Amino acid sequence: MTPENKMLNLLGLALRAGKLITGEEMTIKSIQKNEAVFVVCAIDCSDNTKEKLENKCRYYEVPFLVHFTSEQISQAIGKSRSICALTDRGFAKSFLRLKGTK
Repeated sequence: MTPENKMLNLLGLALRAGKLITGEEMTIKSIQKNEAVFVVCAIDCSDNTKEKLENKCRYYEVPFLVHFTSEQISQAIGKSRSICALTDRGFAKSFLRLKGTK
């Protein structure tokens, strides 16, 4: 299994554990409430959406990653989404560790 697949599996696991917020509006709210510890955005999101999320993440000092396609994220979490936020530091650390092995 590739590190990329493990990262996607980790998103699904985080969702089942209740540690993943999905969707643009909910993700932005979680960033503003300091609940989000890591944000993932699909590469095929609109430039406006990416810029808005990146600015929010930079302002609130939340790590931000543009990776995967909307289809990959949707398949991993079982919902049609292109943006999600991890709310657990342990999941975020694991995600970053896997990203480093890519």
